[in-house]
Amino acid sequence: MQRGVAASACSTTECTTTPLPPQAQPMAAEAAMDGKKGKKKGGLRTMPFIFANEVAEKLAVVGFSTNMLTYLTQQMHMPLAKAATTLTNFGGTSAMTPLIGAYLADACIGRFWTIAGASVVYQFGMALLTVSAALPQFRPAPCKAAEAAGGGSGACEQALPWQLAVLYVSLFLNAVGAGGYRPCIVAFGADQFDESQTAERARTWGFFNWYYFCNGASQLVAVTAVVYVQDNVGWGWGLGVPAFCMGVSVVAFVGGYPMYRRLDPSGSPFTRLAQVAVAAVRKRRVPRADDPGRLYENDEMDAPISMYGKLVHTPQLSFFDRAAIITDGDLPTTDASSSKQPLNLWRLSTVHRVEELKSVVRMGPIWAAGILVITASSQQHTFSLQQASTMDRRIAPHSSFKIPAGSMTVFTMLAMLVTLFVYDRALVPLARRRTGLDRGISFLHRMGVGFTISVAASLVAGFIERHRREAAVAGGTTDAGTAPLSVYWLVPQYALHGVAEAFNSVGHLEFMYDQAPESMRSTATALFWLSISLGSYVSTLLITIVHRWSAGPDGSNWLPDNINRGKLDYFYWVVTLLQVMNLVYYLICARQYTYKPVQHYKEEEGEDKSMVELQQKV
Repeated sequence: MQRGVAASACSTTECTTTPLPPQAQPMAAEAAMDGKKGKKKGGLRTMPFIFANEVAEKLAVVGFSTNMLTYLTQQMHMPLAKAATTLTNFGGTSAMTPLIGAYLADACIGRFWTIAGASVVYQFGMALLTVSAALPQFRPAPCKAAEAAGGGSGACEQALPWQLAVLYVSLFLNAVGAGGYRPCIVAFGADQFDESQTAERARTWGFFNWYYFCNGASQLVAVTAVVYVQDNVGWGWGLGVPAFCMGVSVVAFVGGYPMYRRLDPSGSPFTRLAQVAVAAVRKRRVPRADDPGRLYENDEMDAPISMYGKLVHTPQLSFFDRAAIITDGDLPTTDASSSKQPLNLWRLSTVHRVEELKSVVRMGPIWAAGILVITASSQQHTFSLQQASTMDRRIAPHSSFKIPAGSMTVFTMLAMLVTLFVYDRALVPLARRRTGLDRGISFLHRMGVGFTISVAASLVAGFIERHRREAAVAGGTTDAGTAPLSVYWLVPQYALHGVAEAFNSVGHLEFMYDQAPESMRSTATALFWLSISLGSYVSTLLITIVHRWSAGPDGSNWLPDNINRGKLDYFYWVVTLLQVMNLVYYLICARQYTYKPVQHYKEEEGEDKSMVELQQKV
């Protein structure tokens, strides 16, 4: 079928029409079946392999990154500001490279091989970092040794250029590995549930919650056990354990190969988006089509990129509709002396491809709103860690055991895990009765709750920092020693960030996966990580601006190496103000947002034919 009329809107969640032609039926059936035994692939039985991979990978990555500020300042002798900038730049780069990994997965080699290859690169990066931590030749001499050699009181030898080069290469390899792993693992896990089956499609949303729960549980172990090894046993073992976990993750993932549903790549999504934009610009002077039924459709050509549903026409962003208007010379012609010429997609696109571009454009404002939330939460791994290092970290008043500063994020993880469990077991069933949605509340509402809680977290952090600094002054520990204030005072800000993440991050991930065209889901999750990348870079930019803007004639500023001499509380409140403005922006965008209209393919029981349903509720 090359031309047709999109299905009309229905008042209910599902509506059926006449059967679709065979070429429009899902093409994933072959990928979903085991050719030798006829067993269905995918489903819940693949989850242990995917979750085991995720748990081991997060143990490796979080165990490596959580305490890295301490490693850079104490082992590599970096100044605090430079170490914080290095980490935020690494985090930003790690979240930027997923765009490359998503392109490879969606356009070239598929998600499975992208994940497998990236995990191996990750393994090399972790191994190199472990070697550099275990062998003293790769690090500058300890400060005491430098002082004994004539470096002067308090002098610390700086890392040599080649030592920094080894460090940066290992960080770069980790960033490249993250680029292939992060955008694909969530989409690959969701691929295991057949969207042509209503029951399995409903399980997809539970998958996101449990994926994030496993993610958080592994991070909890990393920020406790792994960080303890780093602080009390040594950095060789402390980074060797994460490197071993990375190897386990590769084995766990590859072990499930025979059972996975592996969907074939469907070509570059960036090329399709560019084709629609170019075709629309070429026809900018063509009058708009009053009847959507006149727009070009080709179910057979769109079948590889619409295996579970076809996007139907929407009136918004009507400029792009011109790409689907048929003009003279657009359709290929055949005659007796020549074969049929292929359609020039730079001149004419289908409605489905036009709506792909519209969906991406609509998602942009909502996606951008998540950037500043990451800017706020990224302070947990820099300045909040520095706060913890200056406080009384005894686990109990009369105990000699001290909580490692890097393990304070355990309270973030615990708050996130508890929130996810309560949300899935209690809040979703209650909300489902009122909203009728399988997931309880829409992902836009979920994100809005997360944004609001994140504002509270930054606001509270400012007041706690002021109290901590006043306690340091009163206790005479401004320049040295431990402030007479328990580290448990930091628990509220850490916990609030955890609750905010349970709402915002999972909601954001659901939004990107659900609202993106199905052939662009690796790209969509890459955009989720890109928002984290930009949030890290905004954090770096904000730190730099505040550092320079607050500088006084005597060299003082809000963010000195000794935070007892600074105004970190002012910085937290600047972040709070920016988040309030971002929340207002988000509420406006969410109110105006139009959900993508998609016809879902499904099979009726006992009949060998494909029907459609028009999704309106999300």
